[in-house]
Amino acid sequence: MWTRKELKTKGKAAFKANFWRCVLVAFIIGLIGGAAGGAAGGATSHVTVNGNPPIVQDDTTVTQEFLDGAVTMNVNGDPADVDQFMTEFNNLINDIRSEEGGEEVLKTIAIMLAGIFAVVFAVSFVLSILVINPLRVGCNRFFAENSAAPAELGELGYGFKSGYGRVVGTMLRTDIYLILWSMLFIIPGIIKAYSYRMVPYILAEEPELSGKEAITRSREMMNGHKWRTFVLDLSWFLWIFFGVLTLGIGLIFYVNPYMEATNAELYHALKRGEA
Repeated sequence: MWTRKELKTKGKAAFKANFWRCVLVAFIIGLIGGAAGGAAGGATSHVTVNGNPPIVQDDTTVTQEFLDGAVTMNVNGDPADVDQFMTEFNNLINDIRSEEGGEEVLKTIAIMLAGIFAVVFAVSFVLSILVINPLRVGCNRFFAENSAAPAELGELGYGFKSGYGRVVGTMLRTDIYLILWSMLFIIPGIIKAYSYRMVPYILAEEPELSGKEAITRSREMMNGHKWRTFVLDLSWFLWIFFGVLTLGIGLIFYVNPYMEATNAELYHALKRGEA
């Protein structure tokens, strides 16, 4: 039976044996995780133009949607900075509207902004499918291989050169499943995220598997282990807290690679069939 202490002990040893490479790969995982999260988050946002520019609610106010999505001006922690910006911005909007054809100008601006957001989201989504997901598989392979002996950075390209099409398709299928489950409610989405957690590791060793086979195997491996894995994740809370206190330095150079190495040890324990 695997225990948190055992996994962390093995993970720490593997991480320290290949320190700088583990730090770099964990840093890459952090970067691509943020990029993927941003692309997913963009899927839930929308911009509409129904004959009136969505950025103007009336003659003197800016809609909350615009402020929430596009404006963060409290640089010095002084609310007066935001108030001043809003005042100037409203004055600019009113000046434009007072000009001949001003309404059309605002509509054009709104359409251009919507187009820019759509293009940015589309590019992010495509990059997530074609680049970030295969790179994540390569990163997971690095830590899985690093468990036995110091791994080389060349492992990062594994998802691009070994069954690239299947890797892309399977990871996309997994993402779609997670989105659909999350749409039902948050809790089912979280449970399924744990069920599918081993998919990138499985693809890192057997990229020839179909999407259905990889997902099914991950579900089988995580069966009876989801709660214990959740507790394992919670056990990092203080580590992450202290990492944040070091302005992220501790996260980059210790906590994140330590966590990734431990996750790889979890994969190996489940693969061995440890209860």
